[in-house]
Amino acid sequence: MKVVLVAVPGSGKTTIMNYVRQKLPDVKIVNYGDVMLEISRKKFGIQHRDEMRKKIPIEEYRKIQEEAAEYIASLPGDVLVDTHASIKIGGGYYPGLPDRVVSKLRPDVILLVEYDPKDILERRKKDPDRFRDEESPEDIEMHQQANRYYAFAAANASESTVHVLSFRGKPQSRPYEHAEIAAEYIVSLFLKARQQKS
Repeated sequence: MKVVLVAVPGSGKTTIMNYVRQKLPDVKIVNYGDVMLEISRKKFGIQHRDEMRKKIPIEEYRKIQEEAAEYIASLPGDVLVDTHASIKIGGGYYPGLPDRVVSKLRPDVILLVEYDPKDILERRKKDPDRFRDEESPEDIEMHQQANRYYAFAAANASESTVHVLSFRGKPQSRPYEHAEIAAEYIVSLFLKARQQKS
């Protein structure tokens, strides 16, 4: 089974995936951006993920997206993919999973995780290693809405299901509670798929 996890940057997808790894260590966890960075490093000498969307011509960026999709699709077993439904480029939104890419990736589930925009801003402040543009809560909410549209479009192209986990209006009672809940949800998806196969 292949599950694609999407959320706006700074949502804590890495933390979610670390919890999944603890519970199901045999699931392959792949960061789509890391695969693209590796390809970009070899082809263009790009050193940081945030440089890709600024320095690579759009046609080349598209080719790199497809090459990454083909690589990830070739991985055997259960795979959890960390990526974006949409990417902010040049003041607009570019599809992170356009038809030509998602049809090669062939996910079974696209899991969209959403948060209160203020929670995202707080998480971003704790991640000094990323070079992100300044955004307001309204900007983040607009991006989350764009993600919804793009996730459903990607699911249509790949004939997969979309699951939406929304933590809006649900404050955490302890640190990383949302990440733990999201990880449990992902683990249950893999376990149900394994039960159906046996």
